Amino acid sequence: MAVLRRPPVELFDQPAPGTLAVPPPAIRPTADDVHRVDDPPHDTDGTDLRRWQYESVNLQARNNVRLAGVENGPTIMLAHGFGCDQHLWRLVEERLASRFRLILFDHVGCGASDPSAWDPKRYAALQGYADDILGIIHELDLRDVVFVGHSVAAMMGVLAVSTDPSRFARLVLLTPSPCYLDQGDYRGGFSRTDIDDLLDSLESNYLGWSRSMAPVIMGTPDRPELADDLTDSFCRTDPACARVFARTTFLSDNRADLARVSLPTLVIECAHDTLAPREVGAYVQQRIEGSQLVTLDATGHCPQLSAPDITAQAIAVFAGAT
Repeated sequence: MAVLRRPPVELFDQPAPGTLAVPPPAIRPTADDVHRVDDPPHDTDGTDLRRWQYESVNLQARNNVRLAGVENGPTIMLAHGFGCDQHLWRLVEERLASRFRLILFDHVGCGASDPSAWDPKRYAALQGYADDILGIIHELDLRDVVFVGHSVAAMMGVLAVSTDPSRFARLVLLTPSPCYLDQGDYRGGFSRTDIDDLLDSLESNYLGWSRSMAPVIMGTPDRPELADDLTDSFCRTDPACARVFARTTFLSDNRADLARVSLPTLVIECAHDTLAPREVGAYVQQRIEGSQLVTLDATGHCPQLSAPDITAQAIAVFAGAT
């Protein structure tokens, strides 16, 4: 197991003139109830979800897809986690853009994704998000993709590469958790009471929950501006969508899916993470055959913000450019 340490250093130069950069569509101001949905009952197995008809949907617009970096570089797809959007990758993006072709996007219900695409039943299971990822890859005709998924998006990546491994080269799981619930000998970090209390608080007062939980998730009390950044990201997410996404995130159990991964895989954990304790990183690494585990000398659940240099370095080395 490798340990990457700070202090941070500048990893790559700024993107050279002429590198590919496609700006995202402008964010549309919307009312909190723009999606006009009620929370559905949680569907744990997702068997009755409608599969998206990709041929009839502009997926790049739906998911606010943005391309950056060098056009002919190795392709890295960066997927954000719960309550966030692609903006949280900006510091890692700066450090990778001179060497890699980067694909960034917002999950439906987050950031500047198309509000009309929200479907609470589809997104009550992580497979709905995984199918979106595959749709974007097919629409852009991407191949040999290095998929980097943060937090819950790590399990979306597990599902996507298990569904169609032919388009992927490697998988990077950044602070992943296949199951947040403690079950038997497995330690996910939360009891069922913990999760129920968390969801009750989120559903009763999402903005208040965002302000109180962001500092805990970020884990950097000496740098409160990072927690403010995460709070702002949470507050940009429609509360109705966030309630569904939270249940999907914290009640999913993808432990059995880990053995389906057949690609070279890197698991990146932080030395101290309130949402994904060290036992979880070891569990994931042990159940994906041939995978590697790197522990960052960082605190919190979002090292792409708190420790972007060593996070970018770990991704770059594994993706094939040092």
